[in-house]
Amino acid sequence: MQFLRSLVFNILLFTGLIFIFIIAIPTLLLPSKFTLFFGRLSANYIIILMRITLGNKVIFTGLENLKKVEKYFVASAHQSMFETFALQIPLNGPIFILKKELLKIPLFGWYLKKIGAIEIIRETTTKENLNFFDKINFQVNKENRPLLIFPQGTRVGPLDQIPFKKGVGRIYERLNLPCIPVALNTGKVWPKNSFMKFSGDIHISFLEPIMPGKEKDEFVKEIENKIYTEIKKYY
Repeated sequence: MQFLRSLVFNILLFTGLIFIFIIAIPTLLLPSKFTLFFGRLSANYIIILMRITLGNKVIFTGLENLKKVEKYFVASAHQSMFETFALQIPLNGPIFILKKELLKIPLFGWYLKKIGAIEIIRETTTKENLNFFDKINFQVNKENRPLLIFPQGTRVGPLDQIPFKKGVGRIYERLNLPCIPVALNTGKVWPKNSFMKFSGDIHISFLEPIMPGKEKDEFVKEIENKIYTEIKKYY
């Protein structure tokens, strides 16, 4: 039965997203707010589809923490593709940091460029990457949207506790903004690189903001501890 549910979900997921991407093509010629609308539409479509086909309920907690500071950036755990869509709803279309290869995907990559996604070539030192933090600072100051980063650097298993990338500390130091950590358990129902999807509640928790002014290594340790401690509560 779970295989059948996963099959139906995957078919409707990709056909639905392709349809949304196609009807959103004209937004590439319009202001980015129209493209961002279709990003949130995609997120809502996926949440409804998961509820109908898999019985999942998505629970956002700690949303009040988004109102405690006027400007901030978000550092989220990363367990599946789901949160890249779902977080667009409460964050109202965030600025993404992502690997350069994603920008080369037809339609999907075009939309990412349109909404001001910031690219990085992972595990290399290039002239482009040396300007990486300048790009972030410029984009955050330009847009009235929060930056969203995944400090683990890649999707991980639900209970895997890999060290956070040091780059999140440099971003925190450079932006001089509060950081809101996000803990989640999406990998429990949508494992990375898996055809199978599972039932169960999905928790996405926005934790208390970490204010600017800390030493960057101290900040990385604190946010890592906060997120992993919260994730343990889901299991």
